[in-house]
Amino acid sequence: MSTDSRMLVEALGRWADRMELAAPELNALDGQLGDGDLGATLSKCAANIRKAIAPPPADIPGIFKACAIACTKASGSSLGTLLAVAFMTLTKETAGKNQIGDAEWPGLLAAVRDALSARGGARLGDKTVLDAIEAVRLGLEGTGPEGRLSAAKAALEAAIADFRGRENRIGRARIFAERSRGLDDPGMIAARHMLESIG
Repeated sequence: MSTDSRMLVEALGRWADRMELAAPELNALDGQLGDGDLGATLSKCAANIRKAIAPPPADIPGIFKACAIACTKASGSSLGTLLAVAFMTLTKETAGKNQIGDAEWPGLLAAVRDALSARGGARLGDKTVLDAIEAVRLGLEGTGPEGRLSAAKAALEAAIADFRGRENRIGRARIFAERSRGLDDPGMIAARHMLESIG
């Protein structure tokens, strides 16, 4: 199965709805070790993206680029900046495409993972959204056409549980490394909401 422009716009609408609903939870999680503005930032990104894709650009790269620009206008949490980087990476990676095949998503997520690592300085294992992206990528990559989304969700849940007992090793949370043990990383939980919004 492939994702076309119409399907992508519909998915982004669901994503925006979920970001707004999840905002209080994400603010509370972020407030345990950070500034407490993650949910607010993602909610702003969601509102900006809604405007940017109504009406939507004609093609997939155009949609992703509009989302990237929309996210740059939402000041606040560093994840908002990383989200803009993610969308711009997807813009470049999908250049000339009218559809995205299911089998292409692991490669796209790998490109996003690497771009975010280069931009933010985090590495796999630091207990950040990168670890969530990698878990989803592996879940998608190791599954056949049927059940990819379920496998990705299961892989992400396993990663969240695994990293819960670890320390955050980058960002503001690293200042409170010991306190971060037993707490979920807000970026990973945001990734859970994003993935669940897809279906």
